[in-house]
This record gives sequence, C-alpha cells and structure tokens, in this order.
Amino acid sequence: MEIIYQTNRTMLFEEINPEKLDLLTLVGDVKGIDSLSDDKIKEINESLLVKSFDDFLIKFSPTVYSFYNAANQKVVYTLRKPEGISEELISEIKIDQNNDFLKMLFTLIDTKRSQGIANVDFKFENLLDMISPKKVMEDIRQVRKEIHYLHDEYEKLDEGDPKRLDIGDKLNMKFEEASQNYNNVMAMLPLAIEDIKTRLLLGASQNNDESEALQIGVLSIGDDGELKIIEAPKEESKELLVLDENSQMRLEAVFEEDYEAITETPSAYVKDLVVRTFSPLPAVRNEVDVELEVQNYNTYLEFYKNAKDDFVKTVKPLVEKILGVKLFFDQYETKNRGMQPSLLVLNTRLDMLIKNSNRLEAYLNTVNTKNDFTDTVWFGIVPMIEWETNGKAPIRRLRFQGNEAAVKKDSNRMESLSTLLEIAKNYRVQLFFSFESGEETTFNSVATTGIDRFIEKCAVLQRKEYSEFAIPCLPNFTIIPKDKSGVIIDSRMQQTENGVQLSKDKEDILKLWIEGVYVEAAYIAAGIVAAYQCPQYLKDKFRNVTREYPGVRFDIEAEDHNLHATTTMAKEISGFTNSIKDAINQKSFGFIFSSDNAQVDKKDVTRITVYKARSLAASIDDGVGFDSIYKTLVSTYIERVLRFQTSDFKYDNIVKFFSNNPSSQKSKWLKSKEYVNSILQDGDDISYTIDERNNLCQIDIAFNGNVKNLEVTITKATSAVKS
Repeated sequence: MEIIYQTNRTMLFEEINPEKLDLLTLVGDVKGIDSLSDDKIKEINESLLVKSFDDFLIKFSPTVYSFYNAANQKVVYTLRKPEGISEELISEIKIDQNNDFLKMLFTLIDTKRSQGIANVDFKFENLLDMISPKKVMEDIRQVRKEIHYLHDEYEKLDEGDPKRLDIGDKLNMKFEEASQNYNNVMAMLPLAIEDIKTRLLLGASQNNDESEALQIGVLSIGDDGELKIIEAPKEESKELLVLDENSQMRLEAVFEEDYEAITETPSAYVKDLVVRTFSPLPAVRNEVDVELEVQNYNTYLEFYKNAKDDFVKTVKPLVEKILGVKLFFDQYETKNRGMQPSLLVLNTRLDMLIKNSNRLEAYLNTVNTKNDFTDTVWFGIVPMIEWETNGKAPIRRLRFQGNEAAVKKDSNRMESLSTLLEIAKNYRVQLFFSFESGEETTFNSVATTGIDRFIEKCAVLQRKEYSEFAIPCLPNFTIIPKDKSGVIIDSRMQQTENGVQLSKDKEDILKLWIEGVYVEAAYIAAGIVAAYQCPQYLKDKFRNVTREYPGVRFDIEAEDHNLHATTTMAKEISGFTNSIKDAINQKSFGFIFSSDNAQVDKKDVTRITVYKARSLAASIDDGVGFDSIYKTLVSTYIERVLRFQTSDFKYDNIVKFFSNNPSSQKSKWLKSKEYVNSILQDGDDISYTIDERNNLCQIDIAFNGNVKNLEVTITKATSAVKS
C-alpha cells in the first residue's frame, strides 16, 4: 500500500450532461503528443473525477430542458438544450436529490433494502404515488412548517442578535428552496390542483371526498340552552386576519414581495396561490365560482398527467444512469473510510470516443504507464451494449391494444466495445460491461431462460488478446418492474347537487405508467469490486485482513466470501433453479449476481450476492469455463509493483525482487499467505525465467496450480549475471 495506494479508480464511458465538459474536449488535439501535462491531468480531475454521489451531482448537474409548444398546447422535454430557442423560453429542471421522481426511486431502493422483500411481494404502489400532486403537496407543507417555525423564532429575537442572524440564514435557504419554482408553471400545477381541491372539498368527509354546502360558524348555546352552530360574523373573520402589530414582517407580505421580485411574468392568480400555499390565512370561506374551479381543476389535472407522462419518458434513461452512479458508490459500505472508490466520468458517448480514440490513449498513456499510481485507472464501466431481439411475427390487423414499438435507445454497438477493449488491454484496464436494460436482461429472465443468450452475444469477444479485460455483467437490476409501474395521479372532479366530489368512475382516474426502471449490472459489479479493493472495507467483513495490501487477490467466489461481501441491493426473486445454477457453474461465465436464499453465521442473507466473477478469458483449468477476474488484476498489480521496485525492469533489480532473501518482495508475499487479501495465498506461487537473447523476463504466477504468464522487457544497465 506504500507503493500503490489505490487500485480502484474507475472510468465511466457514458454521457451525463452534454452541456458540461468531457474528456475529448479537455484532452484536445494530441497530434505529435505522447502524454498529457500534469496541469492537464489536474484540470481533467477537477472537471470529471468524482469521489461520491453528491460530488457527481454537483459537477455534472444532470438536467432536463423543457419548453412549451403553443401549436399543440403541450410541454416538450429534452435532455439536450434546444438550439434556436430563446433562453428565457427554456426551463431547466435539475435532476437532483430534490427532484420528486429521483427522490421516490431513492426511497423505494432504501425501503426495499431495509425490508429485504422480493419484487413479487413488495408494495411498489405505496411508494410510486410520491410523484402525485398530493405527495408533492405534503413535501411543500413540511417546508412551510419549517418556514413558519423559523420565522416565529426569528421574530422573537432582537435585531443584531447572533442567533437571529443564524436563523435568518436558515430562513433565506428555505425561501430559496420555496422560490425555485415561482417561474415554473409545471411545478406550480400540483399546488394549484391541491389548492382547488382543498377549497372545494373543505366540507368533505375523509371517507367519501364529497363536499356539502359550507358556512364557517361558531359553536354557541342559545337563550333556551340549546346547542347550535351559528354562522360566524363577517367582522369576526376579519379580526382573525389581524396579526401581532409588533411583528416587523408579515410572512404573507414577504412571500408576496418575494414572488414579485423573482418572477419575470407575474400572475395575480399564481401570487395568491403561492401565498395561500406557503402562508395560508385562517380558514375563511370566500365566494367561489364552483363551476369555473371544477373546470380549472380537471384541466390542470389532465395537463399535469400528460406532461408528467412525457417528462418521465424523457428523463428515465438519464435517471437510470444517475441511479447507476449512486449504486456504484453505495457498494462501498464501510464504517471506516480508506481507499475510497473514485469515478472518472468521461461524459461522452462511446462511439464518439472511439472516433477520437487517440485522445483516450493519450490520457491512459499518461496515467497508466508511469510509476506514480495516483491517477492510474484500473476499471471501466461500459453500459448499454445493444441487445437485439427477434422481431415479432407480422400481424395483419390489430384486434386488441398491444405494446407500442419501443423507441430504440442510444445503445452502444459491440464493435465499439471490441475497439475499446483493444485499447484497454494495452493499459490493463478491466472493463465491466452490461447489455441495455429491459425485461429480457432481468433476474426473472435469467431465471427462466438461462445464460446461453448472453454467452452467444459475447462470442465475438472470446479467444482474443483482450478477452481477459472483458467482464460481461448480468442480470440487470429491476428498481420498478414494468407491470407494477402504474402511478395514480388523482381523479377528475364532478359537480353535484350538494357541491362537488371526486369521481370514482374508472375512466376518471388518471394514471401514468413508468414502464419499468432498471439499473445495469455493470455499475454494481464495478462498485463491489472497487469497494473490496479497500482493506478497511474487507476488515468490516472478515477477521483475517492485512492493511498492507489492497484487495486485488480477494476471490469473492471462494468459500463464503460472497455472503459476507454482499451488494447493497435487496433480493429480487426467490432464486435460480438448480438446472440454471448447474449451467452457470459448468460454464463459469460472466460476473453473475444471485438472488438465492442463503445464511451466514446463522443469519439470513437478504441482499443480492455475487455468484460468479469471471472475464471472457478461457480458463486453463478445464478448457470449458472462463477465468476469474482477480487473476488479471493480480497480474496487473504485480507488474506495476515490479516496474516500480526494479526501476523499470532493470535486470539486477528483477533478480533481487525474486530472490530468496527474506527482504525481497517475493519472500514478503510468500510469508504472508494467511489473509483474504494476501497477494499470494495458499497454493499460489511466483517464479521467473530470463530470456537473455531477447531481453525478456517471463513471470509465472501460479494460482492454486493454475499458471498465468506475464512478460516484461528487461532494461540492461550492465552485463547479465545468471542467477
């Protein structure tokens, strides 16, 4: 760890925000250049390197852009900033921790993790309504409650009191949060919907959502002692509005002033709506045009449902990427932070990167071929590899409504992946890749149809020099199943003889379908491998861990390691059948996750575990299966340590490195085999032979009898001395 103190820097080959800088732009023209300057690497790190999910959201600020189309009265959403449209007509929607859709997905993942319930039994509908106007309003009420509390505390204190100033800072932050949406009509619609419902259904019981004629009254005892409610006098209702004369600032006035100051095109209706929402006056029933309000409510609700539907369809691919990054970092689940995983987000599409591959090579040549390992890249994540399916049989006429033809995602071609692997092997970067998400790449699909389809897709990547650096990851993770992704927005309102009510007719219930949300397996696979590189992470899971070495030799398939070092993801299905598991064991293919029932130390394992951790390199053991990913990682680690300690493979230093001297590196590794993260473990050995004629050193690393070869070119300073 003194020489190489990080073995988990990971590259993400994905575009997050086209408006932000990317690797190609930052590297620039590399004609005649072998490597980049230290200043350029620093600039790349400042723009693209993230060490946490929060850091990722700040640096890349994922955004959806929207504008209104007057021709069809619709909202248009896009992930790229529209060109040719005036800036003031474009709204930017930040997809961050405060976005209701993302917040709902985070809550769903956390709830599922804490309950450990499979998809078939999990009540998705209980959390999906978090994006309905009702739930949005609940969040606003909480903000409102905090504003009122802080304002009351602020008013109690004297001017200049340091405590008052501290509360003033908090109030400013809360007002900033509340004012974010003054100019966003779409964000105000849930407020308008719930505001109308509240005013029109003020007299409704909680059971039937039907209001009756309402007059605000007071309880009194009549002259004859009878108990009755009489209409409240008008002047009394006015008195209710009078606030403390000593108060220097009415909260209502602050919101009015704030709205008028910030809003570019103020509306009296929206201003009243903001004030009613964040600083509601005591319940005084004003005259309401019921027919107009019901019409407005239904119009708002319909518009909101359609717009939300379009928004979800547009934002879902971006949200799945954001979830992938979050879950990559989530896998580093440890009490004591040590070798924290870091992610270099290239922020460009793979095909564009391949077209300018000399820029990627210039970067990798700079960070991966030096004896300074600070910025060395060890892993890569390549999501969205195309998954072509057989077309449906042609149908002469549609008798029933079926699935619409899905819009083709911006997937990556297998040819682009193979070109990338050619580059990756030269710099010893192991690439975790996964196929585009959908019903055919889920746990359910693998449980019923097996892994043969995946093996066939990867056939073109096998038996190549780069095969050991290709790691296919499966199955993809289901956050919301397609068939359980319906969200009830609300019901239309009807005018009745007694007042108004929410319709209970099926056709009046407005519902949108998210069509499933998935996270590709490559994010979680790279996340768990990056996590267990850290000795502190391993120390939380196992007793026999040394802090001297990273987790490059940790074999997650060995013994019950996978039951201790689990993912953070809750189980999805009841498991694979024995026949499916037999096929997986026989072929030993890919980085495969398992959702099987298991116990460790008499406790149920409720998380998804790693079942296989294999690359596409053919196994020498049996000639049928594939090699474990740790073998390539250990080889890379040994080569880099050897280069460092031998001053770029000097002959004399190589001899010292492999000598039987107790202080040699080989001796140190052989003496400490008892740890789960020992570089050499029981059954392992390392040896070398010198080919003086060709100035080559052949290194044989034996993993429990299975030998892996490593070849380096010797730097001869003096005449060779035979060892």
